Amino acid sequence: MTQRWSVNVTPAERIARIVIGVVGMAGGLMVIAGGASLWSMVAAVLLIAAGLDLVVTGSTGHCPLYQRLGHVPVSLKGGTS
Repeated sequence: MTQRWSVNVTPAERIARIVIGVVGMAGGLMVIAGGASLWSMVAAVLLIAAGLDLVVTGSTGHCPLYQRLGHVPVSLKGGTS
């Protein structure tokens, strides 16, 4: 059984999420490749995880946090309110 999520992220925000996510993941990978201290490595792994989350939510167009909060952008509501 597959679940189809509703799109709750605007097209401009989707692009921004993907770009920022890729930059964050690349930055985290560069820190790991540089062989920094333990705390830098932990921060880099967290940065990669956050970047991956942004890329996934940007590419799917669905943000679970927005859904939990009941947030739907005005441009996606279909009408003006």
